[in-house]
Amino acid sequence: MNTVPRAGRAGATGSGTAPAAPDLPGLDLTALARHLRQLPDTGAHPAGPLRARLLAGGRSNLTYSVTDDIHRWVLRRPPLGHVLATAHDMSREHRVLTALADSAVPVPRTVTRCDTSDVIGAPFYLMEHVDGIVHRDDDQLAACSRATATKMADALIDALVALHTTDPAAVGLSDFGRPAGYLDRQLRRWRAQLDASCSREIPGFDRLGDRLVATTPPQAPAAIVHGDYRLDNVIIDAHGPARVRAVLDWEMATLGDPLTDLAATIMFWDGVSGLETVITATPGDHPAFPRRARLLDRYATGTGADLGALSWYLAFAHYKLAVICEGIHYRHTRGETVGAGFDRIGGLVPHVVERGHACLED
Repeated sequence: MNTVPRAGRAGATGSGTAPAAPDLPGLDLTALARHLRQLPDTGAHPAGPLRARLLAGGRSNLTYSVTDDIHRWVLRRPPLGHVLATAHDMSREHRVLTALADSAVPVPRTVTRCDTSDVIGAPFYLMEHVDGIVHRDDDQLAACSRATATKMADALIDALVALHTTDPAAVGLSDFGRPAGYLDRQLRRWRAQLDASCSREIPGFDRLGDRLVATTPPQAPAAIVHGDYRLDNVIIDAHGPARVRAVLDWEMATLGDPLTDLAATIMFWDGVSGLETVITATPGDHPAFPRRARLLDRYATGTGADLGALSWYLAFAHYKLAVICEGIHYRHTRGETVGAGFDRIGGLVPHVVERGHACLED
């Protein structure tokens, strides 16, 4: 889950990004330019010196806008320091984006990938820049009319339906994950992530994990799962809010239970309403945006999914968010984050845990 400060994003237009600079944490532009010039010309040969700016501030994978003043690309690499096992896999992101390039799922086209740390100190991949708008600030959401907000909500769900109804085998992703036992593995994985990153006592955190294990529902039919699907992880067409131009941030993608994606979308839509999440603005806090019932009905109609166990999936979404935020807090205390807003992440965790418990009471 790419929980990053509220700023511009890969492929997005607008303000909030860091100013262009010759040197940025985690990105050696001289080495990158030299590497790109040695590759076959796949659209990434720099026409001059490279400049870059940080688009995502290091709470998860680092994202940079890179330009030679003629072309624009987006580069993704793992965060600085304390990288948990199985997380931040650049080859995994690159593979799913490449596989979905000609599908009904809107994604940026990939340009190249480097699996070693020899060039910039970590594996990375380069993709095309996609123009559009990422809605992640309260001011942006407050400026939306009811008609615009409704079109955005529908487009968000329609892109998720397109993903979950794409046959993995048809796009070469039949071996992208192990769907059987997905929920059980997810629960074990996030408990392990918590154990690796928690440096303080948080009431109810372990008990929430225990309750989820004890009440795990039968798994929904497998699909390609994004892993962090929400409004600020898509680029909306600047000329028409009814179209998603690209889905971003695929670091957690796999084959698994698609209802985990839906629950994450709903949690960020209104489940964290009233909390200063720092992560992203909450559509449910703004009256122009439709209630969750519209999103759920549209998803169920498009996929035919049974949403009877949604409360459990919502509780799991809160648990997962709390674990990730606790990991961010841990990295921040060690001085291993880049960007602003990290000092407030730790205070969010107990509230998210509490709301996770509340979901299981529904």
